[in-house]
Amino acid sequence: MSLRYRLLVGSLLLATGAVQAAPKYVFYFIGDGMGSSQRQVAEYYLQQQKQDPSLRLAMDSLPIAGITTTHSANSLVTDSAAAGTALAAGVKTDNGVVGQLPDGTPVTTLLEQARDHGMKTGMITSTRLTHATPAAFFSKNPDRDDENGIATDYLKANIDYVAGGGYRHFVPKGGALKSKREDARDLVQELKGEGYTTFVGEQASADFLHYSPKAGDKLFAAFSASHLPYELDRGNATPSLAQLVGKGIEALYQPKQDKGFFMVVEGGRIDHAGHAHDVTGNIDDTLALDSAIQQALAFYRQHPKETLLVVAADHETGGMGLGFGKNYFLKLDQLAGVKKSIEDETQKVYTGDRTAFYQWLTQDYGLSHLTDAEKQQIDKALDVADSLKGAESGADWGGYDPAAIAVAHVISERANIYWTTYAHTGVQVPLSAIGEDAARFGGFKDNTEVAKTMAQVLNFKIGA
Repeated sequence: MSLRYRLLVGSLLLATGAVQAAPKYVFYFIGDGMGSSQRQVAEYYLQQQKQDPSLRLAMDSLPIAGITTTHSANSLVTDSAAAGTALAAGVKTDNGVVGQLPDGTPVTTLLEQARDHGMKTGMITSTRLTHATPAAFFSKNPDRDDENGIATDYLKANIDYVAGGGYRHFVPKGGALKSKREDARDLVQELKGEGYTTFVGEQASADFLHYSPKAGDKLFAAFSASHLPYELDRGNATPSLAQLVGKGIEALYQPKQDKGFFMVVEGGRIDHAGHAHDVTGNIDDTLALDSAIQQALAFYRQHPKETLLVVAADHETGGMGLGFGKNYFLKLDQLAGVKKSIEDETQKVYTGDRTAFYQWLTQDYGLSHLTDAEKQQIDKALDVADSLKGAESGADWGGYDPAAIAVAHVISERANIYWTTYAHTGVQVPLSAIGEDAARFGGFKDNTEVAKTMAQVLNFKIGA
């Protein structure tokens, strides 16, 4: 059946008031901070690594493509709270606000409607489970930074499958695990009381991966105190985003008592790498999200007439530019020696011993032959780091350790990649889709229209 014919049929159904069968299985992927540059450089890097210029990211191979504006209610440059709320509930709100209008009116989200329609629900993120994007789908809070409050909202959200990082907001103050709570509430135990099987802590990964979900199971997994590790740093100690999606499919797909499922998946550390100007971390976490999308595509191929898969982004982060000045080349081979992230690893390294620091750069970043200009650039940053002695670094370094940012810039500049900001940008972001009613997601849309379109497809009522 041609796309033109399907669109004509859909228009006739709408005109006659007939209700079209909604997709039964929905995957909603959100690349936090993932603009077109992030997708493009990840694909170029993959092609180079595999020595195959025809390779495409899974997200770039989907048949329906669109582009999305991202501004919030009070700024042309959104944050993740406002953008997440737009993607979740189809409304504009102020930066910093989740699940509410600027005046405090709570809004109904796609995930909540899926739950209320009897669908199984899933929330997966590589960030803390209490971070802005996941919070926007179930919490109503004027302050995205109230992560302890957002954590308690999971008790009433009744999401069937929850997996990510950030157990520090769920475990009690003074307990065995690191906590950011200011009280003795043990939300993990409370979740168990609500029927959840829980996997909490750095040692819980093996038990989680070996667990075989049964019909009716509700699972809660938080593997790290804060965010899950960057893909560059992850190793095998923590499940990958693809493994979390695979386990989510196991848990939510229950064909004998099946009203379908609605799964939200956030690749959140793409954003963090953009803030830190970490091009290799950015690429690897984009590829990690793409591997998770491949898991969903495998499910789609088994259920093509019942599945909808949408890949969106909340905004772009860092102002990543592919090329700069008069240089017409990208040199992605310069990234081959990078083995560690900038934010989580390099920031921890420099303690005043410059010899040790430069040895580290050779070992884990492939920076064994620095030019005079590169050495001068890093030495200048080390001078600043020495003067700060642990104090806040300031706007010139984005709040990061100056030594780490100098290394990030040397690596990026070698690849001829440049950054315009340590914050988000207001540029449009790409969207792609495949599956039942996917054609309705194509074209130019505001981020609120993405959620509204999904609500129309699923016969949901969202917003205020």
